[in-house]
Amino acid sequence: MVTRLRKTKSEERILAAAAELFYMNGLRGVGMDQVIAASGVAKSTLYVHFRTKEELVAAYLRRTDDSWMAQLQAAAARAGGGAREELVALFDALADAFDRHGFFGCPFVSAAVEADLDSQARAITVQHTQRRQAWLAELSEKAGAAAPDALARQIGLLIDGALASGRLLQDRAVVGEAKSAARLLVAACT
Repeated sequence: MVTRLRKTKSEERILAAAAELFYMNGLRGVGMDQVIAASGVAKSTLYVHFRTKEELVAAYLRRTDDSWMAQLQAAAARAGGGAREELVALFDALADAFDRHGFFGCPFVSAAVEADLDSQARAITVQHTQRRQAWLAELSEKAGAAAPDALARQIGLLIDGALASGRLLQDRAVVGEAKSAARLLVAACT
């Protein structure tokens, strides 16, 4: 039990440090020595948990996928009133992210840009996008959209665009503009 507890705490420290470093500096901009220093674990401890940087990146992206989806879904759920409102309210998760730590863009877009086309990191980014789009399509259908897949793609583009513009401009207003555009799309499609 003690060994598992240590392993879990060490693994969590490694992933937390890696997440912060990867998000702010990109995948290629971070070395394993930086993760070791930031996490405060020994080199051997890091490599017990993650034999390669690729394994660490994959764990970071999977964890980020779960966290980001939970944030989007929680923001949507806070809207109350149904799927139409949820499709608009999910943009509050972007505003919350900006308020927490500024905009460093979308970790999945950043990873996809940096990763090789045949890499595990790229595959995870594609899986994340598919998962998000399936959820948006489900919401769009519940909202009564005539073309739920099209509305889901448009909302997805607004999310990605707000994250990219937020990174470029460092202006929280882009989230409000994306949210307003989503409101218009939802009204026009339902």
